[in-house]
Amino acid sequence: MNDYKPPKRRLRSQDWFDNPDHIDMTALYLERFMNYGITPEELRCGKPIIGIAQSGSDLTPCNRVHVELAKRVRDGIRDAGGIPIEFPTHPIFENCKRPTAALDRNLAYLGLVEILYGYPLDGVVLTTGCDKTTPSAIMAASTVDIPAIVLSGGPMLDGWHEGELAGSGTVIWRMRRKFGAGEIDREEFLQAALDSAPSVGHCNTMGTASTMNALAEALGLSLTGCGAIPAAYRERGQMAYRTGRRAVEIVFEDLKPSDILTREAFLNAIRTNSAIGGSTNAQPHLAAMAKHAGVELHPDDWQVHGFDIPLLANVQPAGAYLGERYHRAGGTPAVMWELLQASKLDGNCRTVTGKTLAENLEGRQASDREVIRPFAEPLKERAGFLVLKGNLFDFAIMKMSVVSDDFRRRYLQEPGREGIFEGKATVFDGSEDYHKRINDPSLNIDENTILVIRGAGPIGWPGSAEVVNMQPPDHLLKRGISSLPTIGDGRQSGTADSPSILNASPESAAGGGLAWLRTGDIIRIDFNLGRCDMLVDDAEIECRKGEGVPPVPPDATPWQRIYRRSVSQLSEGAVLEGAADFRQIARVPPRHNH
Repeated sequence: MNDYKPPKRRLRSQDWFDNPDHIDMTALYLERFMNYGITPEELRCGKPIIGIAQSGSDLTPCNRVHVELAKRVRDGIRDAGGIPIEFPTHPIFENCKRPTAALDRNLAYLGLVEILYGYPLDGVVLTTGCDKTTPSAIMAASTVDIPAIVLSGGPMLDGWHEGELAGSGTVIWRMRRKFGAGEIDREEFLQAALDSAPSVGHCNTMGTASTMNALAEALGLSLTGCGAIPAAYRERGQMAYRTGRRAVEIVFEDLKPSDILTREAFLNAIRTNSAIGGSTNAQPHLAAMAKHAGVELHPDDWQVHGFDIPLLANVQPAGAYLGERYHRAGGTPAVMWELLQASKLDGNCRTVTGKTLAENLEGRQASDREVIRPFAEPLKERAGFLVLKGNLFDFAIMKMSVVSDDFRRRYLQEPGREGIFEGKATVFDGSEDYHKRINDPSLNIDENTILVIRGAGPIGWPGSAEVVNMQPPDHLLKRGISSLPTIGDGRQSGTADSPSILNASPESAAGGGLAWLRTGDIIRIDFNLGRCDMLVDDAEIECRKGEGVPPVPPDATPWQRIYRRSVSQLSEGAVLEGAADFRQIARVPPRHNH
């Protein structure tokens, strides 16, 4: 089966392999490809050359399924009349990369830009999965702007531990609380975590991996239904084949990221994130993707367009179930179908399928209403991110879908002061300080304490670490108090159910308000006004500024130094200074190399 049809325009790759004005350069470009058996006829026939950006490897187990899926992508590309060329991308493994995988998102972006721009590729399949692999790939595709399509590797099968669902990441935070309360021992803790990973694939919860692949679909860059298919299902291989075929077709159609990634598409993604109970990491990643796409996305858009959206997906950590049942219930298309019926999405947005979003969602209503709720009967109302500001920061968010009834009762329902809480700050400088001192009795941490961590942002860590979801000290866990209000200039895992105020910008290391906070200060959090302030007078704050910002660890690698000197704040996507100036760079072919 071969659907090859000659393109109506000269392809980008022909400037390398079929350039009559530079026969010497054509010879040079062709020559070394011959050494593994590819033929000059393939490279010179005018068929689209489709790159497969391979993110799977032994260092990225969440994406390792792509090592096999790439074979089906190749089949699809060949059958549609294209020539596949597979290449590796920089590995990004959220669980294991130290000091944080967030450092590598921008590094992977830079590497992929150079590959897509500097090599003879007419289009690309972006293989994604683990948290940062999706935004880094989309950021690069937007910068270069050749036809691109996203293929998720899919989540793991549902995990089970002692008869209960064990969601990746989420079970660790739950077991950490049990361990601190003395209810389980070390081996039980480890076994629960291991039971949450039963197959190939990324997180089976609605952590950052599942969130970002759902949002790639909401943006219109994946085939409909791609994001939620479990990695071990046969449908994942079928989706890989169809994605490969479609990659060739979008080259024929000259359908590029710039045709798809509009402001309306990004607002659709924000609303979808609220409805699925998506990760707080979606905020900096969407901001970064929008910047590289040349789209105006404002920090307050999360409040204006996403806050009032209800929670429809009953998936951990905001809900009860995991990725397998979510997929069988209809997955992200079913959630988006509900939003579209409620006129909460722009159905006219173009997508990589060649159809509009509304056309893609026809007939996609959910089959399991316990997992995907009707818009009129949600799990929670107003489930988006609350945007806060005050003298501690200019911007931070709080994920409302994980605010439990117990947390509301303890902190937000005081008669006459509903939605307002005041507490004493206990400040930690980095996670080492937190782990060392959280159980120190001299801190007098009680249920009215607000835990604060700083030095965790893009500059301070460096890279911005997932450390804000701090658990209470053991003595409170033993009393059944499983969460305290927490604030930080870092991030938290998308698998966490902690109701934290995070992504605070500017961060402490950049001179943000958290730098001037001291243990014992009173913080007022006002949900009604979207305010978070330390109740310290301005004169005292000015005096504290004379002490300088709290110290942070020195640069440990050359890349850390480059990153720190050029990175923006989380409110702006933590992108590299000046990088977003480069857009649609494939319009002008790169210079010859000899």
